[in-house]
Amino acid sequence: MPAIEPFDWDEVFRRLRAHLAGVPKAAMFELRDRGHAALFEQLAAALISTRTRDETTIPVSLRLFAAARTPEAMAALDEPTLARLLHGATFPEPKARDLLAIARAIHDEHGGAVPDTMEGLMAFRGIGPKIAALALGVALGRPLIAVDIHVHRVTNRWGILAAPTPGKTLAALERILPERYRVEINERLVPFGKVTCTGPRPRCPACPLLRMCAQVGVATPAP
Repeated sequence: MPAIEPFDWDEVFRRLRAHLAGVPKAAMFELRDRGHAALFEQLAAALISTRTRDETTIPVSLRLFAAARTPEAMAALDEPTLARLLHGATFPEPKARDLLAIARAIHDEHGGAVPDTMEGLMAFRGIGPKIAALALGVALGRPLIAVDIHVHRVTNRWGILAAPTPGKTLAALERILPERYRVEINERLVPFGKVTCTGPRPRCPACPLLRMCAQVGVATPAP
């Protein structure tokens, strides 16, 4: 069905902030607000979060950071110890292997300085564009868009783009999303996609954006 109100990015984010007040934050932003905003911490947590729920990512990351918050400290751990620290996350052994390799490469090859470019981070095994963009965006404020399943689903449902894959959603958002919202879109749409604009049965009557939304793919659109 056609949207009733014109789509306006400023109004979208104003309503999302109000709607999500009190809702648990997306993991990277919760960790940032708990004092874990360093690029290495955000990179490690984003890797941990792959295929892991935020409710698990946060305590696992906090347990890891209690033992090692820097590349130097993490490089000093052995792989079995790191895997135990990651217990509860999906694939703890492969993630421990990748994190240890990343920490040692940063320590040994980069003088302890974490590369601060997409290309530099993606040179590490296990780091794809979503993880790199999320880490750089949250830690350094770079205007990079991290597209996960929630960002992909919600923006396509709004009808502002039509993209079959997260990669194509990213390309479309890079053309239309103002830079000031490129980090925040992940911060808002992850919890929004969990509590309101859910997958099979979105809670459209409770949505503050209903009148701007085309409800693409919704089986029984709300009036």
